[in-house]
Parts: sequence; C-alpha cells; structure tokens
Amino acid sequence: MVTFEQTRKIALALQNVEESTSYGTPAFKTGGKLLARLKEDGDSLVVGTTFEERDEMLVADPETYYITDHYLKYPWVLVRLSRVSPDALRDLLSRALRLASTAPRSSKRRRSAR
Repeated sequence: MVTFEQTRKIALALQNVEESTSYGTPAFKTGGKLLARLKEDGDSLVVGTTFEERDEMLVADPETYYITDHYLKYPWVLVRLSRVSPDALRDLLSRALRLASTAPRSSKRRRSAR
C-alpha cells in the first residue's frame, strides 16, 4: 500500500515536478502540465499515460489499474494507491513526466502567452 504522502515524496523527487492542484485535489505538474492528481475518492491517483500502456495495465492488473467512463477518451489511467507498489508508482510517474515533457504546448496556452 502506498499513501499519498509517499506518492508526494516520489513525485517531488522527480526533476522539475511541482505540487499544485487540479479539480480541487492535490496534483503534480511540470511546466504547468498535469502528470497526476489525487482522485476525489482519496485512494486513487489519476496518472497520465498512453492509450497503449493503459490497455496493457488494465489487462495485466485490473485490481490496481482501472478506468471510468469519464477517462475513456483521454490518455489517463486510475491507480489504486492501496494496491500499487512504490516501485510501480515511481515508474508510472516517471513515464508521465516524460510524456508531459515531450508533449507539445496546447494552442490555448500559446494564445494566452501573446
């Protein structure tokens, strides 16, 4: 079992990750881009991923990784903190950081920067 405090330590140990909020819950971002946030249930973390990786996680360990209808069309996976190992969570957050770091900036952000 991983607590949110352990999650915070893992996330903030990654380069250029800062604590923030998203939808009123604690979150972790890099350069303003969301990597992960605590879901309202307090036991799940919403983590950025790819659709392919998400599909693999859902098949490999459906007790730990899951999805709700809200996230079906978005590259996010829900992770039960009560079931994930610290090493697996570190890997997930590291991948989310790489994805966020290589993702192009949104056009909304570019417009507001002018």
